[in-house]
Amino acid sequence: MKITGTSSYVMLDIDGRKIRAEGEMVVGGFVAEKNTMRQFEPPYESEPVTDAVRQHYIDEAVKKTQGSHMVLKFV
Repeated sequence: MKITGTSSYVMLDIDGRKIRAEGEMVVGGFVAEKNTMRQFEPPYESEPVTDAVRQHYIDEAVKKTQGSHMVLKFV
């Protein structure tokens, strides 16, 4: 998992398939809104983002940032 972003969104990347999650940077981390994770970024935008896929990305992001200076939380 590779995580990049700005103060208003994070890009979650697993094997080149990226999902954008909008949210807000806060002290010590980033709060992302699950409901903004609607589709993959091009060229995979036609693939469906199911609840299971969304949860997999969330679990991987939380695991990767746990104990770091930039913790991701999803609401």
